Amino acid sequence: MQFDAIVVGSGISGGWAAKELCERGLKVLMLERGPNIEHGADYSHDLAAQLRRRDDQVPLEERQLHYPYYDGVAYALFESNRKFWASDHDYPYETVPGKPYRWIRGYQLGGRSLTWWRQSYRWAPADFESNLKDGHGVDWPIRYDDLAPWYDHAEAFAGISGNYDEIPHLPDGDFLPPYELNCVEEAIREKIEAAFPTRRMIIGRAAQLSRVTKVHQDLGRKRCEQRMRCVHGCPLGSYFSSQAATLPAAKNTGNLTILTDMIVQSVEVDAKSGRASGVRAVNRLTKQAQTYEAQLVFLNASAINTAVILLNSVSDAFPRGLANGSDQVGRNLMDHVSCKAIVGRYPGFDDVHDPADRPTGIYIPRYAHTTEGDKPYLRGFGMQGGAGRTRRIEARVLGGAEREDDEIGRKPWSFSLVPFGEVLPDPNNRVTLSRTRVDQWDMPVPVIDCAHGKNEYAMMREAARDAAEMLRAAGCVDINAWEEAGEQLTPPGDRIHEMGTARMGRDPKTSVLNGWGQAHEAPNVFVSDGAAMTSSANMNPSLTYMALAARAANRAADLLQEGAL
Repeated sequence: MQFDAIVVGSGISGGWAAKELCERGLKVLMLERGPNIEHGADYSHDLAAQLRRRDDQVPLEERQLHYPYYDGVAYALFESNRKFWASDHDYPYETVPGKPYRWIRGYQLGGRSLTWWRQSYRWAPADFESNLKDGHGVDWPIRYDDLAPWYDHAEAFAGISGNYDEIPHLPDGDFLPPYELNCVEEAIREKIEAAFPTRRMIIGRAAQLSRVTKVHQDLGRKRCEQRMRCVHGCPLGSYFSSQAATLPAAKNTGNLTILTDMIVQSVEVDAKSGRASGVRAVNRLTKQAQTYEAQLVFLNASAINTAVILLNSVSDAFPRGLANGSDQVGRNLMDHVSCKAIVGRYPGFDDVHDPADRPTGIYIPRYAHTTEGDKPYLRGFGMQGGAGRTRRIEARVLGGAEREDDEIGRKPWSFSLVPFGEVLPDPNNRVTLSRTRVDQWDMPVPVIDCAHGKNEYAMMREAARDAAEMLRAAGCVDINAWEEAGEQLTPPGDRIHEMGTARMGRDPKTSVLNGWGQAHEAPNVFVSDGAAMTSSANMNPSLTYMALAARAANRAADLLQEGAL
């Protein structure tokens, strides 16, 4: 079968690219390296309901072998849903001594869209200008106004719950009704905002259907029933995932073909034209190689794997890898940075029940260099957290409430804050290919050389101090030591927001992609996953990935229609 476009990867951005291309009438082949996952039928949602958390743990020895990143996803990795998490043993990579990296992956149809925590924020206009302003990285080739209509487009289709907060540095969007703060959070919010007038505390914005529109109904999606088993797959389609939303929409056009268990190793280049002609893939199960041809190639394999594919696409025309004349492929790897949670006990409210079933937490938007200045670091951080009746509140901050026994409702109220800080682009934080080691499919394994810098350490020290001050102002007691917490930074990769390895830019000499996600040196190759990011901001990036992918796909369809590709 002839294809107009190949989309590599089926996660959040790949699903969006496929949907938009298919709806523009293109015949699309989606290649996913992992197994097929049927919406609903292959989830572990019902099984999770039958198990207590302590009965559903992956054995320690298996965690150490297959999931050494467990601390980063302790809220979400279970024996019942372990198929949603890639094994480091089966899919190896290397790191540099003294520079740990947690590469947390989901290799199956839908990728990490089945297990993400769904926090969905627009970037602010200043986030697209910060590189130019302070000289770190290169200037974004786009601005907020270029992406704003695509934010609208993504929010309307995905379904984002949130409040209209009128915060200039956290733009409002096309929201479904917000979830509500609980009574303890309301009390805390009033005290924090009174003590710190330059700071706001709001309900987190989440890709969760608090109400269903016709767009959602037409895809069979239903309103969230707040069962809080999201990381096991949602059979209602209440949260946004590829299976619940973009892939059904693409299939409805009749233009989508999906092949699972196909590991894309390289982009093939036509020697005469120097253009991409398709991709080379290896069957995960049989290890047989296959070449697929198309007029367009979209790489949405996630930031590290997209860089690996480009670096492995060596030819006479591209001796350092496809689109790598700038030597920027693999460089500027970013994540977000956190420190240990700041937690305190909140006295009172003993007669108030905590149902612990709200699918989002609270959010304190960035205030550094926005409503507050004179900071000993560049950029800034936001904070996520919440109040609940359990001392293991950290787990709830990062995913879902601990509900191990019926006593949870009688435990003291706790309140927790976890900072998420922006990481500066650094060309020395990079992904390369091993020269000595290959995986079981004869693909060179990635080598990740990445570490936090002085700015990240300075930022997290102040973030921990600020969090402790806000907890004290709110009336919390038994607060953990912020000095210690502020030194315990999460290793790169732990926040699962890897980005930046094939950045956009204005100059082909210093960047890989133009402002449409189109490779400077290979105009029929587009990248619209985290690899395309030029900076990291401090907000969760997935909504921006959606908007970038939709925008890039429509640009590619326009160019193809015009005969310009």
